[in-house]
Order: sequence, then C-alpha cells, then structure tokens
Amino acid sequence: MHRTVAGALLTAVGCVTFAAAPALAADSAGSTDSAEAMSADSVEEVVVTAARLDLLGSATTASEGVVADQEIQLTPQYRPGQVLETVPGLIVTLHSGEGKANEYLVRGYNLDHGTDLETYVDGMPINQPTHAHGQGYTDLNFLVPELADEITYTKGPYYADIGDFGAVGSVHVSYRDTISDQVSATVGTLDFQRVVAAGSEALGDGHLLGFAEVQHYDGPFVTPDDARKENMVLRYSEGDQRNGYSVTGMYYHQLWTNTTDIPIRAIAEGLVPNRFGTLNPNDGGHAQRASLSVNYYATVGNGQFSASGFFIYNQLHLFNDFTHFLVDPIHGDQEDQFENRRVSGGSANYVLPVRLGSIDNELSVGGLTRYDLLGVGRLPSEDQMPLPSRFEPPSYSNDDQVYLFAGALYLQAVTHWTSTIRTALGVRDDYQHGTDVDYLYALHETAGYTNGGTAQQSLIQPKGSLIYAPSDQLEFYLAAGRGFHSADIRGVNQDTSVDLGLPHTPLLARQEGQEVGVRATVERNLAFTFAVYNLWQQSETIIDPDVGQDSAGPPSRRYGCEVNITYQISRWLEFYGSYSGNHTRFTHPFDDGTGHLGTYITDAPVATGAFALYLTDLGPWSGGLMYRYLGNYPLSSGPCVDSAAVHDFPGVATSCANAPTALGQVNAKGFGELNLDLHYAIASGWSASLGLYNLLNTHAAAAEFWYVDRLQNEISTYPDGRADVHEHPLEPFMARFTISKRFGP
Repeated sequence: MHRTVAGALLTAVGCVTFAAAPALAADSAGSTDSAEAMSADSVEEVVVTAARLDLLGSATTASEGVVADQEIQLTPQYRPGQVLETVPGLIVTLHSGEGKANEYLVRGYNLDHGTDLETYVDGMPINQPTHAHGQGYTDLNFLVPELADEITYTKGPYYADIGDFGAVGSVHVSYRDTISDQVSATVGTLDFQRVVAAGSEALGDGHLLGFAEVQHYDGPFVTPDDARKENMVLRYSEGDQRNGYSVTGMYYHQLWTNTTDIPIRAIAEGLVPNRFGTLNPNDGGHAQRASLSVNYYATVGNGQFSASGFFIYNQLHLFNDFTHFLVDPIHGDQEDQFENRRVSGGSANYVLPVRLGSIDNELSVGGLTRYDLLGVGRLPSEDQMPLPSRFEPPSYSNDDQVYLFAGALYLQAVTHWTSTIRTALGVRDDYQHGTDVDYLYALHETAGYTNGGTAQQSLIQPKGSLIYAPSDQLEFYLAAGRGFHSADIRGVNQDTSVDLGLPHTPLLARQEGQEVGVRATVERNLAFTFAVYNLWQQSETIIDPDVGQDSAGPPSRRYGCEVNITYQISRWLEFYGSYSGNHTRFTHPFDDGTGHLGTYITDAPVATGAFALYLTDLGPWSGGLMYRYLGNYPLSSGPCVDSAAVHDFPGVATSCANAPTALGQVNAKGFGELNLDLHYAIASGWSASLGLYNLLNTHAAAAEFWYVDRLQNEISTYPDGRADVHEHPLEPFMARFTISKRFGP
C-alpha cells in the first residue's frame, strides 16, 4: 500500500511539474512589449493547435481532442503511422520491417500492433480482430499524411459511440475532399525514395480527388528492408459534413524484408556484425489492401444525420523467425503468419437538440454492424517456403476459417442543467458472435484442444460524465464508464491458452475506468488540459514473443495522469507539449515464461510524451521540431522464482540457480528522439522541404522484449533455450529532401 501511494504521488508530481513550467514562462513573457502587442485576433489566426482549444463548452472529458490539418502537416514524421503522434502521449514505433503494422504505446499500455486503440480512417475500422499476428492489428502503412485533414481522439471508456478496442483510446482520421494539383519527389539517406502525384478538379456538383505514390526504403540494416510500396486513392465528394457525401476507393500494396528483434547475446558473440544485423535474412512479408467507403451527411428535421458504409479486402503474409532453433533444430523456427480477410459493415448516427422546459439537451442515437470473413493461420516455413510439421508442437500450426459478426447500439444524452453544469449520460450494448472452423482439428486434438467452435456474448456498458464550467475559460470533469476489447475467437474456443496456460477468456473482456480532469485557457496564449485516470481490465492482452502473437492475459490495473499544454510564444512560433505518467500492474502474479514471476506488465512504459515547436507564417518558412519520448519499461514480470524456473525450463532447471535466465528483474530503457521538418516556399508553386530525423543520433532500441529462444550453436547445450533481451534498433540519423511543384492558382 505504501508503494502504491508513493507511486501515485510521484506520478502526479511529474505531471504537475510539467504543467507548471509553461505557465511560469508565460508570466515572464507577458511582461515583454512584443507579447503585449499581440492582438487576440492575430493569435487565433496562427495557432496551429487551435482546434484543441475549441472544445470548451462541448467536451465531456479532459481526454478528448481534435488535431487540425496544419498541425498534422507540420508534425515531423518519417513513417505514415507517426501521424498518430499528434495525439497526446501516443508513441508510434516499430520492431520489424517497414511493411508491418507499427507498435503503439499510450497511458502505460504497450498496445502492440493496435489492441485497445480503436482506429478509423475515413469512416472505416482498421483494427482487425482474430488476426494472424495480433488481436486488433492496425496496419496504417496505407495512410496518406497529405490527405489527412483532421484527427479526433478520445481516451478512456467514457464515450457511448466508442466500442471494441476503444477503452484505452480511439483515433479517427478524416480525409480531405480537395487537394492542390501537385507532384513531389523525395530522396533520402538509407536509400529512401518517394514520388507523389495528387490533384483534384470540379466534376458535376462535387470534386474528384486522385492520389498516387510509390516508395522505396532500405533502412540501416545489414540485410536491407527493400520495402517497396504502391498506394492510390480516388475520391468523389459533394457538399460538406452537414449535407453531402463522399465515395472513396483505396489500393495499397507493399513487399519488404524483416529485420526483427534479435537477442543481444548474438551481437556480443559476433554472430551478427552489429545491432542492425539479422539472424535470418529470409524473414519478410507482403501486404495488400483494397477498400471502398461511403460517408453521408444530412440535416434531418432539427437534427444531424450521418452514416457510413465500407468494404475492405486485406491480404497478409508475415515470415518471422523469433525463436531461431528453439522448436525446430534442423530447419529453424521461421513461420508464415497469413490471412485473407474481407470486411463489410456500416454505421449510422443521429444527433437531435431537444429542449425540455428550460433545460437544453442533445440526444445522440446510433448503431453499427461489421462482418469479417477470413482465412487465418500460422504454419512452419523455411526461406519463405512451407514446411511439413515435424518437430513443432501442435499449437505451432494453425489453419482456420473464421466468421465474425459485431453489432452495437448506443444512446447518449448531454443535458445542460444550468449555465455552469452539464452531464453526458450514455449506454451502449455490444453483441459479437464468432465461429471458427479448425482445418487442423485432428492435429490439435492430439494436444487436447481445438480452435473450432462458436462463441457469442453481449455486453452493456454504462457511461457518464459530469462537467462543471465556472467560466468560459475553465471546465472540470468527472467521468466513469465501462468498455471492452474483444478476444481472438481461436483462444476463446480453447479451454485454456495452449501457449501460456491461462484460464479461459471471455469473448468481450470488460474494462472499467474513472477520470478527473480540467481544461482551461489560462491566458489568450496559454491553454492546458490535465487528467488523472484509473483503468481496470478483466483480461490484459499480452505479447507472446515465443509465437509472435498476442494472447489473453490476467486482469490488470493502471492509474496515472496526463497533461497537455499549448503556449503561443509569438505570432509565428508555438509550443505544444504532452506528458503521461503511468503506474501499471497485473492484479496477481504472472509467470512470463522465462522463469520470472511478478505483477509487472511487460513492455508497459512508465511515461510517454512529446514536445513540439511549430513555425508558421515566418515569410516563406514553416516547419516543426518535435522531441518524442518513451519512458523506461519492465521486460520481465518480476525476478526469477524457483517454481517458475522449474515450470518454464523443465529439462534443466531445479531452481533459479541453474536456470538459463537472469536472476533479477529485467528492465528496458526508453528513448528520446529529436526530429525536424522544415519547409520553404520558393516561387511559382515550387517548394522545398528538409526532414532531419533522430537529429541527436540517439543510440537506443525502438523496441525491446524478454523471451526464450535458442541459437544454432546452443542446440546441444540448451535443450529448453535461453531467456534473453531482444531488441530492434532505433534508426540512426536520417535526412530526406523533397522538391514539390503545385499547379494552378
């Protein structure tokens, strides 16, 4: 109890200290003549993060926000998924090849490839349940930063319109309807090239937009990534978001080579030349995505109606060798994780203002459906060619046909009781049904389980917020709610998790949270939000590196605080910063598979944050400078414990003393990275941009894991393998130069 209180105090002190610094700077700056000379109108015109400030009077918590077009375009980014780092406290990194989905970290969660971060692009859900590599897999490599013109985000289970995977956070990316006719070419270090052509023109009563890009990137690796991407978008739109519609088609394809995380002993023993080496140069992947989406908006009576529909086709092959020679001492442990998925569905929402006596209300009612039809599995391979199962246990091979249905209805009422008090009360009911046909039933039955079967569950989720606004510049929030994330239907159908020996998991795992927050405009050039949160999960989704997949884990609890600050330094320079301090634990001890036992949640960061400077309207110059920060995190669930060591290394261990694992707690260091994008408008539509990434050439790991593997020279000496730290390096200093030409007025 003492440690819990102390941790909470330290976390709060960190957030408060961060929040106080710009306020002190504002007091100092306020005494200068230049600050006094700024008019309120001029400040409003140039505030890059102005959309974040407009939520006073409409927000229901301190943990929701909007990122506008200019901020998206000015934020430094060297891969598409980093667009999401405009969301406060969200870090986007990578532990393998460029074509693979990113890793996402926020509020003390390593969300792996997207679990617990509900993500939409142009009204389409991106999370993929029952995925070959990770539950809720979110591949944003098709995302086009130039087309993204707004991002809305939430955190916590307090919003009636947010469902599966959204209890920790949600991100909705909107695409623009028009874009200037343009071409651009980029060249960079580490053999980066990108060519873009885009434009739009009036057609009928609307606009037709087209975009195409081709890209190549090798990266710093001994075996080049050789990532080759083609990406296209075609969009027709009429009207606006009150009365209008859009129809959008997208196509994306990419091939790449993986340099995945490698054990650090392989570097120390000279088995790879350096941290950019690989133990299997034949790892790689290819992905293909095609989609058609429709968004419709109409004013109906006194209310606003919106609807969307979508069809998505995804194909993926990931060839990964995580454990090397632990399972198959002859051919190695490369595996082909594959899937072929078709997704269709839609959503609708109606918002109606209602006045009851002297009380103003805003009623929202909506619903959604989604149907996934997919073939998914994992099979042994060598040099990306299939192998018959020889040495692998039955759980190493999967080949399933899966049918998933999800539907939801929700209702929310925002009531303005007085001029200073309003509430947002909502309820949501989600229903999911899944059926799995296990094509390897006979093989799995030899181990006493099967993936096949049917599961269904419904979950009602109450949600509510109380808002007190003593002035137009200050609001306080108290929120609570229930959310959930779905589980892989294959694991749900098993009596126990084959790989981790965990209890049967529900299809819809509950998440319950509470939050206290504040949103304030302190001065006309200084604003902030501050939130203290608590979140409990019925089942933590944990990374199982031994098989390269997510698995449903035991319950967990997190609490922490988050602060976000906007400070207008001058007419052309703005500071934006965010910091999240987090305390994360399982609710009871967990054996992580390496002889270690404890309550630490592996790869869950103690802090995340970012600090940015935005330059606008300084003659022809504009740009962004960002320092992105990932705090330290535990790699093991605790120290080595004799009972766990015997269980995890049954062939050799009688205690921790002779187990092939570390004795104490294993931790990882995070990183800080400084990135710069600088833009210069030349003349006649020409412009040039320079991107400098990892400016300080920080030598760190982009991602680290702790698990058991076995190298080829250890086959005879370590029958159960060895536990080790595995890391994927942060890219070194990179530079990219872009020349662009815009046509027309």
